[in-house]
Amino acid sequence: MANEIMFKSKFTIYVGACWILAAFGGLMFGYDIGISGGVTAMDDFLIKFFPKVHERKLHAKENNYCKYDDQLLQLFTSSLYLAALVASFFASKACTKLGRKLTILMASAFFLAGAGFSAGAEHKWMLILGRILFGIGVGFGNEAVPVFLSEIAPVQHRGAVNILFQLFVTIGIFIANLVNYSTSRMHPNGWRMSLGLAAVPGLVLFFGSMILTETPASLIERGKDAQGKAALKKIRGVDDVDNEYEEIKRACEIAKQVKQPFKKLMKRPSRPPLIIGIMLQVFQQLTGINAIMFYAPVLFQTMGFKNNASLLSAVITGSVNVASTFVSIIAVDKIGRRKLLLQACVQMIIAQTAIGGILVHYLKTTGSLNHALATVVVILVCLFVMSFAWSWGPLGWLIPSETFPLETRTAGFAFAVSSNMLFTFIIAQLFLSMLCHMRAYIFFFFSAWILIMGVFVIFLLPETKGVPIDSMVERVWKQHPVWKGFMDDDDHGSKIQEIA
Repeated sequence: MANEIMFKSKFTIYVGACWILAAFGGLMFGYDIGISGGVTAMDDFLIKFFPKVHERKLHAKENNYCKYDDQLLQLFTSSLYLAALVASFFASKACTKLGRKLTILMASAFFLAGAGFSAGAEHKWMLILGRILFGIGVGFGNEAVPVFLSEIAPVQHRGAVNILFQLFVTIGIFIANLVNYSTSRMHPNGWRMSLGLAAVPGLVLFFGSMILTETPASLIERGKDAQGKAALKKIRGVDDVDNEYEEIKRACEIAKQVKQPFKKLMKRPSRPPLIIGIMLQVFQQLTGINAIMFYAPVLFQTMGFKNNASLLSAVITGSVNVASTFVSIIAVDKIGRRKLLLQACVQMIIAQTAIGGILVHYLKTTGSLNHALATVVVILVCLFVMSFAWSWGPLGWLIPSETFPLETRTAGFAFAVSSNMLFTFIIAQLFLSMLCHMRAYIFFFFSAWILIMGVFVIFLLPETKGVPIDSMVERVWKQHPVWKGFMDDDDHGSKIQEIA
């Protein structure tokens, strides 16, 4: 059986460069996640665009949990994700018709335009337009980059290679926190510097995408068989690629018979990867991670930290985020996806409930935590971020990118990306209001969701470690005790035999 052969490959400098350059799409995304929270905590930014919020912030006796509760301020952060939600479906079409490489190039161009509008904004509409352009770039990048990485990675290292995307997301967040810490002292235009520097990863991706190879699957899918085989030899570093080439070719033949991939996704045999892909992205947001990452400086100010101290605390959590992602890169192809996810659920629940307990008892509507308790909260936040960074962060992107068959891969991943963006938008738009109304109990809200996530993994998430990307139907879905029932009317396997 072809799907039981370990395809030949060796590492080359070129393919390593392709992995790194494509992963800059994650750095763009991460930089934006990290930069917005710090910018919204800067007085100069608030004075210019949100003076009422700044006035509330100055009131010493103002409710700790409500001083940043402003829908327009939250729209500054969340508008990006609403734009990314819509853009991801156009990105799916671009990935299929134009290829992964060109879609990545388009993502960088939108991001550069967003950086220009945001940094030069004089009115709120310019600020929001910049965020929308950022969002389109994020939608295109988050659609194309994980699929690109999964398709060019050798099966034995696919998990680690795909996690480069999430690693660069964490690096982007960390860099954004460092930038905010520095620019917060640059009056009155430090916020412009923070937003404008988003152009740097955009430029790297823009020029880097020009030297990326297109994925063999994309080339063969578009009828460029010779180029596809040549690209496969280039990224594998060996000439003997016949077995893998034939596997991709068979998958492409099946894909060509599917004229409407979005309609195919609605059929019963497509539901297992679709449900898994969507729910992993939804659950990723319901851990509460982006509530912390978006608003870390604001959150730490709520706990009584001064402005610079809160930004410094965000830098600390950002560095933990980066370092912990390396754990996932090392472990994901050795111990598997499920064990990482389940271990993290336990650690995240402990951290979140402990944070909630401390804040319920010690942080009232006015006043602040004492230094010792504030330090404990920062440590607990780091423990939470640590476990997320080696589990739900990277695996939320990895698993959907590797489980869809080629005929529905870009369409299915578009649903996964759009689900992520939808719930990122919801959390970004509602978090500060939820913090105001739920107060410290918001951490118990997220803890309850993490418990549900653990149950979902135990019963419904199959292990995909070491399975070739185009063999998932036969070796994963048809073997799973729950999902195999959805495959009864699937003619995927028979089509493979007919084509072979």
